[in-house]
Amino acid sequence: MKKRGLLGLLVLVVGVLALLAAGCGGDDDEGGNTTASGNVQALPASSCTGMEYKGEGEPDVILASDFPMQGSARGQTTAMVQAVRFVLQQRNWKAGKYNIGYQVCDDSTAQAGKWDSGKCNQNGRAYANNKSVIGVIGTYNSGCALIIIPVLNQAPNGPVGMVSPANTYVCITEGTGCDESEPDKYYPTGKRNYIRVVPYDAYQAAVDAQLSKDLGIKKVYVLNDKEAYGLGVALLYRAAAQKLGIEVAGFSAWAKESASYESIMRRIKATGADGIFLGGLIEENGGQVIKDKVAVLGSNDDVKLIGPDGFAQQATIDDSGVENARGMYVTVAGAPAEKLTGQGKTFVDEYRKFVKLPEGQPADPYAAYAAQAATVMLDAIEKSDGSRGDVAAKLFETKVTSGILGSFDINKNGDVAQPKGGVVNYSIFKLGKVLETYQVAVPDNALVEYARTHVKSG
Repeated sequence: MKKRGLLGLLVLVVGVLALLAAGCGGDDDEGGNTTASGNVQALPASSCTGMEYKGEGEPDVILASDFPMQGSARGQTTAMVQAVRFVLQQRNWKAGKYNIGYQVCDDSTAQAGKWDSGKCNQNGRAYANNKSVIGVIGTYNSGCALIIIPVLNQAPNGPVGMVSPANTYVCITEGTGCDESEPDKYYPTGKRNYIRVVPYDAYQAAVDAQLSKDLGIKKVYVLNDKEAYGLGVALLYRAAAQKLGIEVAGFSAWAKESASYESIMRRIKATGADGIFLGGLIEENGGQVIKDKVAVLGSNDDVKLIGPDGFAQQATIDDSGVENARGMYVTVAGAPAEKLTGQGKTFVDEYRKFVKLPEGQPADPYAAYAAQAATVMLDAIEKSDGSRGDVAAKLFETKVTSGILGSFDINKNGDVAQPKGGVVNYSIFKLGKVLETYQVAVPDNALVEYARTHVKSG
């Protein structure tokens, strides 16, 4: 009887300890804490790297980044993570009086080879439920942002602020040309907690449409990958192209799961299109789309091929092959990193040393955006009272003067406003063995506004 009684007591003690542990964080899927550093509990190892902190004392709060760290985007997102680390080191891992710990979180899966909706949801809940998380830098993909933002918006003591260096889907912040539920459904509390330092896709669509006209395209076929970002930029491009007098020969989608797109390309060939616009991501089997385009329609010098920033990475060349990618044009917000001036040039010069980039290898264009996002977030934390909700509010007071990307404010929607300098430029690259700078373009504001206000679905 005594043994059974002792066993019962042990079971009771273990049960109480388990409940206490759950009260401190819960399981990994719910944002459970795996390790502690001072008063800060780390995010789960199932999604995030260990805590990074190289300052004095112990971290007071956690800054998380949320990017796909697997798949075709890995090269670009690794550069962005390094840019965040660089800024933290420059700031001595502090934002005002707060010591900042950093964790790199992955919203992709090996199976998907890109961002995964379930992983985005899991990460969002982990950030929201871990009170040590003061802010999030991310996401890379707009579709993932649509999942995480409303979770952070309803976080305890929140909302939790989020700064994206890469999301360009218009309807995250704007309602014009969007579903009637957008963007309000992403902010269920009625408070905004998301900003971005990159211009939305109406700007990119205007640049791509003007590029099409400059290249002599008379009739263009528009393809998209059915993702929020890909479909959104394709619709905006169509509106801008039509405004410039370019005939749109057709508008359809490709399915990532398909092994071949030659039937689509034969259909395009029958229209007589002399140009194709690919609205989407290289991760959505874009390499095969490019291969089959060349196989059926010939080189990209014969039938022009243009893609937005979803294709503006070395993975486009690697996945499709140099000869298939050769001559394709891709665009990305901002001047090429090596052409930035002022604070931007200082950043690039020091960043190159920090990551030990080989001579002649250009810095990834999104490294500057990630660094600017980190700077904006740290400034908001420094000016806040240390609470999540106040950090989110301070993001909307952002005014950057001569920053890495130039000078700009953040408007009430969370978008770049009154932009000056690099933030309104777009780099146009022509693909060869690497991304080769073709030119730097400035969007026509009238065409931007036309595209934004004349989007038609389908």
